[in-house]
Amino acid sequence: MQRKAVRRVLPGIAMLTALVAGVAGLTGCTSGKSGGDTADAKAGNNSPAPAPAGKYRSLPAPCKAADGKRLKAMLPAAATLTEDQRTQLYAGTADASYDADRHVGCRWTAQTPEETRLLAVRFERVVSYDRATSSDDDKAKQVYVRRLTDAHLPFPGPVTPTGGAAPGGPPPTGAAPGGPPPTGAAPSGPAPAASPPPSGAPAATPPAATPPAPAASGAPSPGGSTGATPTPAPELGSRVLEGLGTEAFIEDKLSPAGASAVQARTVRIVFRTANVIVTVEYSVQPALPGTIPSSPETQDKARQLAAALVERFND
Repeated sequence: MQRKAVRRVLPGIAMLTALVAGVAGLTGCTSGKSGGDTADAKAGNNSPAPAPAGKYRSLPAPCKAADGKRLKAMLPAAATLTEDQRTQLYAGTADASYDADRHVGCRWTAQTPEETRLLAVRFERVVSYDRATSSDDDKAKQVYVRRLTDAHLPFPGPVTPTGGAAPGGPPPTGAAPGGPPPTGAAPSGPAPAASPPPSGAPAATPPAATPPAPAASGAPSPGGSTGATPTPAPELGSRVLEGLGTEAFIEDKLSPAGASAVQARTVRIVFRTANVIVTVEYSVQPALPGTIPSSPETQDKARQLAAALVERFND
């Protein structure tokens, strides 16, 4: 009887042992799979985070970007205009745009018997389509650099030392190759011997003294008349600007003179603030030839408007 009992117990123990081994194997497989998922998750977290979006997500209405007082100073209206015509003039005309969040603009035209003045303002919001490699601001920087290059302006650099000739400018007096020697310099080669004057010839007349410089504009002349020709306004030219937005430059172009052609002056300012490029274009066209629009005055009005737009974006 004891042997039969032992034989019945042994198969039960063997089956229990097999079941325990099977459960352990399943547990080991599950643990291995879980560890693999953890490793894959850690590897995926090593990818770089995308660059943040630009500061500006939309653009202001360009026709309302400038205040009425500033527009009236830049665009004087003819006295013959009615009140409704003046209102329409200063309201401006919006540029056609298929994406008002990316490109918008506005333009104004004012005509008087003496001149025609044109003003245009454009906003461009730059967006990077691959922020894994460059941010919106980086992309806007690239757009600005292209505009600066197209204007043929150099990047800001060290100022030319005082006394040195600016690159591309005229050489100092007396230093032009092939030109006459500086004042007081001896000419090359032996000087010809002076011949005595013939007998009875009058003595050489000494050179006339240099006339005094004309009196300053507005100062009375000794004779009491003010016949001095007014000094033309200086040409400020195109250059990189400091203190306007993130970075900025100005272009100043004067159309060629002609016998019957008028000379129009166009000043264009381009500046960047974060991921937005702003362009201000101001043009003065006289009605008659012989009148040259002032470079300092035209640039000053355009710069004042550009500075007001910078403040508007900073609000």
